[in-house]
Amino acid sequence: MLVDTVLQQRERDGRPIRVGLIGAGSSARAIALQLGTPIPGIRLVGMVNRTRANGERALQEAGIEHWGDAESSGRAASLIGSGLTVLASDPAVLTECPEIDLIVEATGTLGYATEVVLDAIACGKHVVLVNAELDSLLGPILKAKADEAGVVITHTDGEEPGVAMTLIRYLRSVGLRAVAAGNIKGMIDHYRTPESQMSFAEKHGLNPVKTASFADGTKLSMETAILANATGFKVGRRGMYGPACGHVSEISNFLPSEQMLGPGLVDYALGAAPHTGAFVIVHEGSQLKKAQLAYYKLGNGPFYVFYTPFHLPFAQIGSTIGRAVLHNDATVCPLAGPVCEVVTVAKRDLKAGETLDGVGGFCSYGLIDNTASARAINALPIGLSEGCRLIRDIPKDQTIRFTDVASPIDSVAFTLWLEQTKRWSDGHHVTRTEFVTVSQYKAVI
Repeated sequence: MLVDTVLQQRERDGRPIRVGLIGAGSSARAIALQLGTPIPGIRLVGMVNRTRANGERALQEAGIEHWGDAESSGRAASLIGSGLTVLASDPAVLTECPEIDLIVEATGTLGYATEVVLDAIACGKHVVLVNAELDSLLGPILKAKADEAGVVITHTDGEEPGVAMTLIRYLRSVGLRAVAAGNIKGMIDHYRTPESQMSFAEKHGLNPVKTASFADGTKLSMETAILANATGFKVGRRGMYGPACGHVSEISNFLPSEQMLGPGLVDYALGAAPHTGAFVIVHEGSQLKKAQLAYYKLGNGPFYVFYTPFHLPFAQIGSTIGRAVLHNDATVCPLAGPVCEVVTVAKRDLKAGETLDGVGGFCSYGLIDNTASARAINALPIGLSEGCRLIRDIPKDQTIRFTDVASPIDSVAFTLWLEQTKRWSDGHHVTRTEFVTVSQYKAVI
């Protein structure tokens, strides 16, 4: 049965999917607004945010007039059972609550989100990630842990990886071979900073750091890394090709055919109409089938571009929630180990002693690279860069390596990343002895 049919039946039966939302930033508020409408067969029954005022704002904007405070999972279960939405500051209140079926992680954080997701998985909850920072870094190991627990973890439809993967799966279901996929991107300027993006962020009610990560290409690289890990497609070169196109239908003319026909490619179309959404390129070698596709106005081939001219994270998440709970079906998740990752590149000339400020900051931007290439040079993942101190000067646009930094190594995210690299090692993986720690760095200086 289709997801909408089952959801409508669950609505009639009074058995909606019960969702707990972590976060109350701009993305989370948009999701809360959509779920608060509500979607037939889905209910937002709980929200967690460390700043209470932001959580209250999100619930009010969602049209939820009454909610109850909970400091324990038991109290949350009681409130949900009585028909109230729960507001809490501790994510364990929702992850451990038996009255919740699925957790949406939408904070955009790394360390905090890692602990939330691990706890949700341990408690038998399905997880939807609206968190490219986390998924692009730790998606494979989190998927392995979810599999062991018998739950689904997935990125969301509506974000570009989910839009592309949903289209890929449809095309595969009708017998077409997908060989490339990716985003439609309006602009890229690797040197944008929170300062340069401040006015745009204020105009649209966004976080300037997040906005900088969109403009400098880091978010694009994280999203395409998620897609690469879900398809097995690779990048043709570090940072992708990103050809400028008048329309996305032209992109197959600018990507190397031998790479598309080999491992497949993730990439992006720059400045292309319809200026939003995601694309998939398929290959067809049969002359008779090419004639049919030409008759239906898809061109002469052998490469054909399909695309979705929208991406609506706040709205399309309902499909992902339904698929996960009703059919144990992930919209987009890793096939196995990491295929691509996002490495840290200097945004300007950096000096020894400086502390990197992470995704969307003033120091660095992220570029997607094939994992084999990134590990061969011990590249520092952008997701692990925040708080690292440089032990040598790094020129602008140079990739930063683990051996260039003193790294704080006591985080859950870092430990999981080490486990991930060791689990899917091709003969070399980073160990704690291959780079200096912050304490060792302090001893040196």
